[in-house]
Parts: sequence; structure tokens; C-alpha cells
Amino acid sequence: MQKLVQNAQELFGIQLTNKQVIALSIYERELLIWNEKISLTAIRDEEGIRCKHFLDSFSCVLAWGADPPKTLVDIGTGAGFPGIPLKILYPRLKLTLVESVAKKANFCRHIVETLHLEDVNVIQSRAETLGQHPKHRESYDWALARAVAKLSVLSEYLLPLVKVGGTMLAQKGESGPAETHAAENALTILGGHLRQVIPVTLPSVVEERYLVLADKVGTTPSQYPRREGVPAKRAL
Repeated sequence: MQKLVQNAQELFGIQLTNKQVIALSIYERELLIWNEKISLTAIRDEEGIRCKHFLDSFSCVLAWGADPPKTLVDIGTGAGFPGIPLKILYPRLKLTLVESVAKKANFCRHIVETLHLEDVNVIQSRAETLGQHPKHRESYDWALARAVAKLSVLSEYLLPLVKVGGTMLAQKGESGPAETHAAENALTILGGHLRQVIPVTLPSVVEERYLVLADKVGTTPSQYPRREGVPAKRAL
């Protein structure tokens, strides 16, 4: 874990406390144990978890700097990334984790309970359904997702959940810049405006990574998101 602590400081200016390191160690242990029984993530070694899950989650800090979100929704969170590591960093964060696969949602609930994390809501749902729910629609400071869908589709999952004045964050791989260009029309339709694309460097990871940020500048039209499966089949 010492290497993780050092990398977090050097790459993202994050100073992990002993309490946070212990929480991450427990998270890592439980992920390895559960992964032996059910497939939660393709990454199954400690070094991979620390770099490609924990550090990759921490990279979101580059998007908001010294002004972290008060409320955040993580769409397609899988085994809790990036939402749970961010909650460990920011104990006051009000976090909603959304995952459609039951075994993954159950693992997230297990981690939240094991780490005694407060103000975390785990919802087993599709993003399209949640985006039309009055309690969640346009109610979050930030909505984010990692490796869920191409950006034109992801925008329809995320922007309806963001309040006007909030921000959408997509963690993307090497296709990030090209996807961003292709998603400009979708962003405009949904009330978003591209702010910036931030390159991310992770140790021992050759692939290019990016954070794509879009600000919510106008209300999302009521017909979006469309019903389940439609955004992926007919991207804006």
C-alpha cells in the first residue's frame, strides 16, 4: 500500500490518512475474496486493483481540484468504482451508486456496510430509469461513469441526473477525444456544454486515459433519457 500512498500524492496531490489506507486495504481484500466466487472485475491481483481501480478512481480529483462534489451519482459502478474510493477520500460526500447487475450491487452494499460508510445509497437500476425518477432527476452536483458506454450514449445516461450548474464526468480510454467530438450534438440536446478533456497518466498503464467534463448549462428536455436500451441502440 505504500506505493499507492506515494502515487496518490505524486500524481493527484492526495494525502491518504492511515484510516483511509486501512479502508482501501479492507476493500481490496473483500474484492479479491468475492472475485473468487463471482466475477466482479477482470482485475484480480493486488497491483492491478491499486493502480487500475484505486488510482484510476482517484484521478477524478483532477476534475474538481479543491472543490469536491457535495452530491455525486456513479452510473454503472460495477464493484464500486470510482464511487467508493472517492467516498473514502471525501467522508462527507453524499454518494449514490447505480448498478443494474444484482451481484455487483450486492457487493457494493457489502462494502458500504463493512466500511461503515454513511450517506451512501446503492440502487440496482438502469440509468435510463433513474434519469426519469423525480427524486433523482437533475438533483446531483456531479454524475460520473467509467467505461460504461461511448460518450454520445453516456451523455444521455448522465446529464439528466445533473442539476443545472453541475457537471458530468466521463472516464474514458484512448478513444476519449474522438468520442468527445462525436458527442457534441448529444451534449447540446441534453443541456450540456463541453468544458475540457483532461489527460490522465497512471503508472505502468500504457493506454491513454482521459477525463471528459461537460457542464450542465440548461434543463434536459423531458423526453430524455429515453426508455431502457434505446440510447445504446440509437445514440443522439
